[in-house]
Amino acid sequence: MRTESGHDLRHHGDAEVRDDGGSLIDLAVNVRADTPPVWLREHLAASLGGLAAYPDGRAARAAVAARHGVPVERVLLTAGAAEAFVLLARALKVRRPVVVHPQFTEPEAALRDAGHTVGRVLLREEDGFRLDPAAVPEDADLVVIGNPTNPTSVLHPADAIAGLARPGRVLVVDEAFMDAVPGEREALAGRVDVPGLVVLRSLTKTWGLAGLRIGYVLAAPETVEDLQRAQPLWPVSTPALAAAEACVGPRALAEAAHAAHRIAADREHLLAGLARFAPAGLRVAGPAQGPFVLLRLPGASAVRRRLRDLGYAVRRGDTFPGLDGEWLRLAVRDRGTTDAFLRALEQALRH
Repeated sequence: MRTESGHDLRHHGDAEVRDDGGSLIDLAVNVRADTPPVWLREHLAASLGGLAAYPDGRAARAAVAARHGVPVERVLLTAGAAEAFVLLARALKVRRPVVVHPQFTEPEAALRDAGHTVGRVLLREEDGFRLDPAAVPEDADLVVIGNPTNPTSVLHPADAIAGLARPGRVLVVDEAFMDAVPGEREALAGRVDVPGLVVLRSLTKTWGLAGLRIGYVLAAPETVEDLQRAQPLWPVSTPALAAAEACVGPRALAEAAHAAHRIAADREHLLAGLARFAPAGLRVAGPAQGPFVLLRLPGASAVRRRLRDLGYAVRRGDTFPGLDGEWLRLAVRDRGTTDAFLRALEQALRH
């Protein structure tokens, strides 16, 4: 979907590694490498014996509710966070939806597909892509923002986001990458004191389950009921339900917390390596707090093509409203992969 501003809202990182990109080292997709872990694969395999029965999401829903300390009536399981955006766009009766950009483009695409006219709030590079609450129109009755935001990797203060709440406004916060932030600081998941708050979580990024499609919504019971009515019957498969229950359990939460600290250390290693390319005009948006970084580089489109020739896929930035062809997004990977990528980047910049 290409909008009047020329941004292809339906372009995502997986496009970089499909078809002729299948053999590339993937820094374009923000799914944690080396996942799902063996224990989770075995757990999913064990669930296959129940495929003859219709999916029963009660146990998984209760597990998610317990993980966030909220009543089960505040939880809706979805086929990934992307389905939740479609449900919100179709089920909620809103007049002036606004999306805070740059961010994941699927919320705007879903709203447009549902017939809505979508307003945009464009955060500015010179402000570090930080949220300016005053830029959000007072009459917006649906506001969508990511935290930490994809692709900028900015972690907005929870109080600043909560301050966007208004009577009659739905405030949608996409926390798909929050479990990659050590301590999940600035999270709003589990908050019941913010009127109109809808928090979306994904289990596909940290656990490598993009092909399984599992996520959930945390919202007021009446909002959950509205969204549930817009869902088809049995929207989440039995293996995905098994994954949801497992990935919010104590073992998984401990593993995710450990991974978040490792990602933070790996990100600092990547940032230190990128700093040496400052004389070439490379600038990193930040401070980055997610499992990816956004960088600006003169001639980024040509550099991206050269990197492909050298065996690396990175995410183009010009499909995000508020960005242009000089932006690239890089997933954080282990130090060995990062060091090899930095050598390739040095070679790509010499052309």
